[in-house]
This record gives sequence, C-alpha cells and structure tokens, in this order.
Amino acid sequence: MKANAARAKPWLETLRIEMRAFHPDDFDDFFALDSDPRVMKYFTGGKPAPRAAVEGAMRRVLRYPALYPDLGTWYATRRDTGEFIGWFCFKYAGRSPDIEVGYRLMHRAWGQGFATEGATALARFGFDDLGLNRIIGVTHKDNVASQRVLMKAGLRDRGWGHYYDKRMRLFAITRDEDAQ
Repeated sequence: MKANAARAKPWLETLRIEMRAFHPDDFDDFFALDSDPRVMKYFTGGKPAPRAAVEGAMRRVLRYPALYPDLGTWYATRRDTGEFIGWFCFKYAGRSPDIEVGYRLMHRAWGQGFATEGATALARFGFDDLGLNRIIGVTHKDNVASQRVLMKAGLRDRGWGHYYDKRMRLFAITRDEDAQ
C-alpha cells in the first residue's frame, strides 16, 4: 500500500470495501486497471487504454468532486488486505441530468460480490444522504454480468437509453421503489 494511501481516510466503507478519494500517485493502479483487455472489453472493445487517455481520465477524476460536491469516482480497496480492487463512481451520466452508479474492477476482483456491494452502498448514499429521487446504471448491451450486478443492487431493467453518445442498456431505481 502506498504511503499516503495508507493515511487516506475512507470516504465510504462497506463490510469488505473501503472507498477513498483518488490521489495523483494512484495513477499506476488506474493505468493497470485500464490496461487489462478483459476489463476494457465493453469500453474499448478490449483494447488497453493508451497512457495519455488514462492521464486525461485521472485529471477528470481528481477535478470532479470540486465541480460536483458529493459526487465522484473513488479508489476502492479490500478492507481485509488493502489491495486495490478498482473504482466506484457516482456521477452525472454523460451530458444527462441523471446520476449514475458505476464501477470498474480489476479482473482478480470479479465474481466475488464487490461490484454489487459497492453499487448498493452508493445507491443507499444517493437516497439517504443526497435525497435523490432516481439513480441509474447503464451498460453495454452485451455486458450481462454488469446488468446482473445492477439488478442485485436494486435497479430495474428499463430497456434502452441514450448515454455517452451511445444506445445503452438502462437500469434505474426510484426512491419510491427503494422504500418497498
């Protein structure tokens, strides 16, 4: 674990995950995540992200919370080992007014329930702390694993939506549905 990462206070904790703000020195982990063709399958067709693209993404991640308080992308680690597992986000979905829950996990963290656990915690935060009325998640049409995660986190399949200049599978939950 990096020195200042060890000192960083978690922003949100679940049973098995700690989420904290990203720091510039987290770049190597971010780059490793976006360099894995398995992770990038539905984002870039499996092509590792070029270093310059990851540098740009990191700048946006670091800047986002100042622009939109209580929203952002958080560096996620396992609470038991401190191992980096990926990131979770709660942010505007592209140019839309919708708030999206999202995640990108290292391949070694897949299939262990981390995505569902983190997405569920962020949805709770959105309703309980931010008072949101609706939360969405979007996926590539073929990303069945992420679709299952969103449904396990309480979001319902709403068909199709247009986000990030693409036609995407849309999942959503409203405050009223959450209370049921």
